[in-house]
Amino acid sequence: MPHTYLVFVWHMHQPFYKDLATGEYQLPWTRMHALKDYYGMVEMLEEFPSIRQTFNLVPSMMVQIEEYAKGEALDPFLHRALKPAEELTDSEQEFILKYFFQANPSRMVYRYSRYGELYDAWRAAEGNVERLRRSLGAPGMRDLQVLSQLAWFDEIFQENDPEVRQLNEKGRDFTLEDQALMGRKQLEIIGHVLPAYRRMALKGQVELSVTPYYHPILPLLCDSNIALQSHPGVPLPRRFQYPGDARLQVHKALDYAEEKLGFRPQGMWPSEGSVSDEVLALAYDEGVRWMATDNGVLGATLSSLAGVRETYRPYVWKQDGREMRMIFRDHFLSDLIGFVYSRMDARAAAHHFLDRIRENARVLHNEGRDAMVPVILDGENAWEHFDHNGRPFLKELYRLISEDPGLSAVTVSEALERIPATELPRIHPGSWINANYDIWIGAEEDNQAWEYLLDARQTYDRVVNGPEGAALSEAGKAMALEELLIAEGSDWCWWYGPQHHSENRPEFDKLFRDHLAHVYRALELSPPEHLSRTILRIATPAYQQPPSGLISPRIDGEISSYFEWMGSGIYSPDHRQGAMHGRDNAVREVRYGSDGQKLFLRVDLEQQKPGALAGLEVRVIVKSVRHESELHATLLENGAKGTVVRSTRKRTLGAEVSCAYSQIFEMSVDLLSMGGRSAEMIQLQMSLWRDGLPLEAAPAQGWLELVPSEPSDWE
Repeated sequence: MPHTYLVFVWHMHQPFYKDLATGEYQLPWTRMHALKDYYGMVEMLEEFPSIRQTFNLVPSMMVQIEEYAKGEALDPFLHRALKPAEELTDSEQEFILKYFFQANPSRMVYRYSRYGELYDAWRAAEGNVERLRRSLGAPGMRDLQVLSQLAWFDEIFQENDPEVRQLNEKGRDFTLEDQALMGRKQLEIIGHVLPAYRRMALKGQVELSVTPYYHPILPLLCDSNIALQSHPGVPLPRRFQYPGDARLQVHKALDYAEEKLGFRPQGMWPSEGSVSDEVLALAYDEGVRWMATDNGVLGATLSSLAGVRETYRPYVWKQDGREMRMIFRDHFLSDLIGFVYSRMDARAAAHHFLDRIRENARVLHNEGRDAMVPVILDGENAWEHFDHNGRPFLKELYRLISEDPGLSAVTVSEALERIPATELPRIHPGSWINANYDIWIGAEEDNQAWEYLLDARQTYDRVVNGPEGAALSEAGKAMALEELLIAEGSDWCWWYGPQHHSENRPEFDKLFRDHLAHVYRALELSPPEHLSRTILRIATPAYQQPPSGLISPRIDGEISSYFEWMGSGIYSPDHRQGAMHGRDNAVREVRYGSDGQKLFLRVDLEQQKPGALAGLEVRVIVKSVRHESELHATLLENGAKGTVVRSTRKRTLGAEVSCAYSQIFEMSVDLLSMGGRSAEMIQLQMSLWRDGLPLEAAPAQGWLELVPSEPSDWE
């Protein structure tokens, strides 16, 4: 009798949240999913010994899990969750109230009555953080600290661990001891994750595959212009063509997995199922013997709709003496788990899933053929939308499969051994989303990110391979390359463009720009000023007033008189959306204007006392029709030191620039050196930097503009 082989591939991935320069984890989601999904998804198979599956692990995620397990991860979210509520500063409380309700309300928050009460209070406050802080007090804040973490603990521990069950049953009025216990249990749980995968792989119940190290879109690394093949006419940035980087991402992934798991994986789910002929060839050369992608790619390859007959069989791609075995996910069935079954009763959903598979497989069985059903999807994010983290659904599904003699759940390699493969002479370039790469390239934000990446990549080549490279340390070169590989990851462009939304989009944007800035720093270069500005096309609330008259302030860094800046333009950023991870913003207000010959800039900084922000660097770009200059000024304890870094005119600025810092920062620049006319528009931007990394920009997007004076020549 023909048989049906179910091939589950669970893709386990989170972006690389660590800032290599500071060692700090900028977002907590790897830790959260390590508590909730990575361990439980594989450990539950102990209950179902006949169920065999494939887990695809991203090495950059495994690195983070390993650091958490060792207690070496610097995580500001966990630090604030464990700090005694009575000792929290105002900014730390604001941070907790901003981030600690980021969980599915119906499935995770309201599962705990106290967490639901706190969530209702947070919503009722409508952004009035001060009122909410007063109403919660230290006891309410500590309940939020504990429950926001406890909600992410896997069902195995919720049900079977006596200490976790004790916290659950208590539910509210947590003590400092409860808070500390919650922290210890986190490290304990995370410490179980990687050993569980190794153990199940050694038993043969699971097969482990990998994704390229930092989860890049490999075809775009090889040649970004390949996007035109899958979407003719899509607007593209300058060509990015670094196949060596793609090969390195694959090689590093296989090496790391071999070191940590004890064997070299044979299979790969390429990031976002993105494939091309060039990618399959280089992966084969690195030792990969099977790959998986979506049946949308299969349909585009075959120039037809990939139905059951086409999807439910393995393939072998052959070119130039290379062979890559391939499977193509059933897009519809995989999406049923990801997006539909969370709204159904667990038992009904499991029966519906298998009924659909039996109906599909019957088409092949009637022809006397076995059916291979590839179900491939994210193994973590879907479950927070399910009742009890999806465990009732999965357990019912695995039970039903185990009891059906016509069904077997097998690994990818087992399926490839049992069913003959059909030959493919080529593969359509595309991903699991619409068989193209539009999520990661083509939109304005995406293309700007690729431009910045290309600039950094070309700078690396120029410096390392040029005379400057001899003076660089090997550690510096290695750091610059590592930061480039991180910036090549797909996660940054996932959030750029119009397709996806997250409350953490600004954090992802800043992480990407910081990684690029680290490339320049590692090469002992000053990062370009544009990395201080968001790539996101979002409106930043701010108060802005253009200049209303001429000004002529004294540049001394002091608030000498209210009247000396009267008539200036004003830009006041709105900080209600907060700085990343509770970091205080530095810019309170920017004023700017002219007396017709000089441009004046004043920056009021948030500080406790004069000189408190010494060491910050102010960068200013001044642009007219004919000229652009970039000015840098370093804030000193008693004053400021300015210099011109770049000028598009042969005549450089020197004594024409003066600056001072004490109560405020003030700068003037002689406009005569720009050779313009007073009736022409002047544009300027300023940004703050520390240790070569951007802190803040004003304005966040666009330019401040002014016409220096009434029409008359400067010269």
